[in-house]
Amino acid sequence: MNKTETEAIALVRTLMQRWHSDSNLQVLVCPPFTSLSQLHKLLVSSPILLGAQNISEKHSGAYTGEISADMAAEFCSYVILGHSERRAYYGETDSLINLKVKAANQAGLIPILCVGEELEERESGRAAAVISRQLQEGLKDVHLDDPGRLVIAYEPVWAIGSGKSASGSETAELIGRVIRPVLSGLWGEKTAEGIRVLYGGSVNPANAGSIFSQREIDGALVGGASLNPEDFLGIIEKVS
Repeated sequence: MNKTETEAIALVRTLMQRWHSDSNLQVLVCPPFTSLSQLHKLLVSSPILLGAQNISEKHSGAYTGEISADMAAEFCSYVILGHSERRAYYGETDSLINLKVKAANQAGLIPILCVGEELEERESGRAAAVISRQLQEGLKDVHLDDPGRLVIAYEPVWAIGSGKSASGSETAELIGRVIRPVLSGLWGEKTAEGIRVLYGGSVNPANAGSIFSQREIDGALVGGASLNPEDFLGIIEKVS
């Protein structure tokens, strides 16, 4: 919940001016709903992609204050689902998130499904079980022909906004040991290998290089650093 429409346009204009398209790299911005229409117009001829931060699981109806997948799909190609803040502050369950993933698919949106453990779960050795459950329940009965139509974001909850981040090697090990095998169990190894897995949790220009040096990590879900164009561009440069 950051940036007015005017502020969002200014940030994106800076990105457009400073970032030169790279065929091996995708840049995606996910602003609040209030900025989607204007940013859609601004980015129509730009390689920068646009996503939403959430959607309703409902298609339409008497759900005051909600935004459906079809509404978001007028402007966006991606949507973030199951973010740890949605789980923690708004009580979103794996079953609800599963309905949102299916709604996104039906509307042609690419879900960015967030999974990750809290500090207590990590310290008690339950991180793998928690992430496995979030994936299996969040993706239950989801049909996936094209691995490019799904993104997984591993965001250890203890690292978000704390200034702490999981090391690149720790994250890569967890992706290889837990996330890829669960995805393989759902859709087969070939499809699982094609699904992009991002890391999220206090990513910044200083630690981005070590994170992206890991083969298993395909990108980043950037939080606070994305609000400052200099920091965001610094991360993009490290990815390149």
